[in-house]
Amino acid sequence: MSKETRLYTHPDCETHEMPGHPERPDRLRSVMSRLTESGITSDTEMILAREVSDEVLSKVHPKSYIESINGSEPERAVIRVDPDTYMSPGSLRASKLAAGACAAATLDVLSGKAKRAFCAIRPPGHHAEVAAAMGFCLFNNIALAAELALMDDRINRVAIVDFDVHHCNGTVDIFKDRPEVLVCSSFQEHFYPHRYLDFTNSHILNVPLEKGATGNQFKAGVEREWLPALENHRPDILFISAGFDAHLEDPIGELHFVESDYAWITMQLISIAERFCEGRIVSTLEGGYDLGALARSVEAHVGTLIRG
Repeated sequence: MSKETRLYTHPDCETHEMPGHPERPDRLRSVMSRLTESGITSDTEMILAREVSDEVLSKVHPKSYIESINGSEPERAVIRVDPDTYMSPGSLRASKLAAGACAAATLDVLSGKAKRAFCAIRPPGHHAEVAAAMGFCLFNNIALAAELALMDDRINRVAIVDFDVHHCNGTVDIFKDRPEVLVCSSFQEHFYPHRYLDFTNSHILNVPLEKGATGNQFKAGVEREWLPALENHRPDILFISAGFDAHLEDPIGELHFVESDYAWITMQLISIAERFCEGRIVSTLEGGYDLGALARSVEAHVGTLIRG
């Protein structure tokens, strides 16, 4: 099997840790263990992530914000930078490795070193706004990846697809006035983050789902809203914020997705990418807090990226 899909990760993404917090190192350990046991790591090229530089981060976050996060990491204790988001010793390296993985994956896909990429990283990023950490997120990994792609002369339009139980407020905040970036987000309605949920702009496409919605309702929304918008936008590269906390077994949300739903949406996005993007896809891990459901769902997603 040709290794057209690369997997970007780093064990130091586990150094970001707060006892009892749902965004915990075991998330990444369970994902990597499952990908190894299933043989997926043998079918991909594994790339060890490197920390992103502050200069690169400044493409999406102001320098004053980056300096604030740089100066917030504690030497011993754990601190909160917002009610849901913490920093521990090691958090800064973990967050810059996460952003660095997405940056490297994007540059490698654009250079032709890989066709598709998945970043098995933490902390997640899609709630991080232009100058605000929130929702477990310090830097917006997928927004940085999209911005780097747009710096390539060959890339005029990108699309970011976010399937997570939570709305991608940070990604919307960064790109809300950038029509070259189509942002498609599906999430549980009337739920965290309670901002940007009703934001409307022609390139910001929200598909809220009622509490208790299954994959069937998600699929209907994708077919009705996302797929026509993606075809109309004709992106040159496709980015995925892959959250798995809409799973039936997840303790945080109240949606009822199963693994096959994640395989299905991945296949739809591969089809779009093959038609418009020369197959180019960069996906990164966002939410997912039941370890078993998370690991199985990531396996379904990445396995489909490899086979599709």
